[in-house]
Amino acid sequence: MTDTATVTPPQANAEQPAALAVDRLWKVFGPKADKIIGSPDADLPRHEMLKETGCVAAVKDISFEVAAGEVFVVMGLSGSGKSTLVRCLTRLIEPTAGTVTINGTDVVGASESTLRDLRRNHVAMVFQHFGLLPHRQVIDNVAYGLEIRGVGKAERRKRAAEIVDLVGLEGNEHSYPDQLSGGMQQRVGLARALAGDPALLLFDEPFSALDPLIRRDMQNEVIRLQEDLQKTMVFITHDLQEALKLGDRILIMRDGEVVQIGTPAEVVASPADDYVRDFVSDVPRSHVLTLRYVMRDPRPDDSSEGLVMSSDTIVRQAARAALASDHVVRVVDDGKLVGIVDDDAILRIVVAEESVRA
Repeated sequence: MTDTATVTPPQANAEQPAALAVDRLWKVFGPKADKIIGSPDADLPRHEMLKETGCVAAVKDISFEVAAGEVFVVMGLSGSGKSTLVRCLTRLIEPTAGTVTINGTDVVGASESTLRDLRRNHVAMVFQHFGLLPHRQVIDNVAYGLEIRGVGKAERRKRAAEIVDLVGLEGNEHSYPDQLSGGMQQRVGLARALAGDPALLLFDEPFSALDPLIRRDMQNEVIRLQEDLQKTMVFITHDLQEALKLGDRILIMRDGEVVQIGTPAEVVASPADDYVRDFVSDVPRSHVLTLRYVMRDPRPDDSSEGLVMSSDTIVRQAARAALASDHVVRVVDDGKLVGIVDDDAILRIVVAEESVRA
């Protein structure tokens, strides 16, 4: 997430296996869809595949991993396949091929009972359309997932009340959905997802129907909750600013395929192609880039009295202090001097932003 001074995305490794692993995932719609994969038709552009075979590859050979505690954003325009992808993760849509593993469970090969347990107890989803039960009060909407699990009324209401307070809905426990604003209804949806303490949260464009100010408030709420709860999240959006604000890493999709995966800084600093370059052209770079992207190699004559910052410090956060200092900024990681940032490096980013605005 890019609203903090430093950004260090969680990383899966041998000691800490991925919370979610997707390998060569396909979803093809149309007749004889399973025959497309591995054939020459699989390499056709989407419109040609549809013309030649009557099939559409909504998700095309996608692989990625998400570390525990990471916010992984999938971004793309309408029709890019992002919503189909997130639904394939729990087999709300059946994948045509490939594997999905959630905390060690093979989702694609799972039995009905295993899949039901996964959806009830380990994964929760927040949709754009809130899906609240209109005849139930907030407290009982939040507790609904626990009720399905068989949790007793007193226990589930106690847990729901805690989550209602956590998402800022205290005082509205006994309201009905039609008595709440859109933003408050989405908070109920978020609370319902959190009530079961899932290991993985899936968001499918949850804020896209909200007014801009309410949308911003909800984005900030997700950031605040993530700081407290450290959940693994996959967040779907068509909004680049939302992706940059929320994501530890971003996967950009086009026509069912991965175009680029990287941190916000990597995507802005090194767009994979013209499609991504177009997306990020208006992004204020100082809000996203870290000192790693503007530092230079140390020189013997550099001052040793300057400020010390990590390479993951965002340029905007460093700018005021750096420009006010008479010395260069010393970039230090793990006790080692890795680079120098001088005023010129900061000003190049700021001036470039001003020229874009002009």
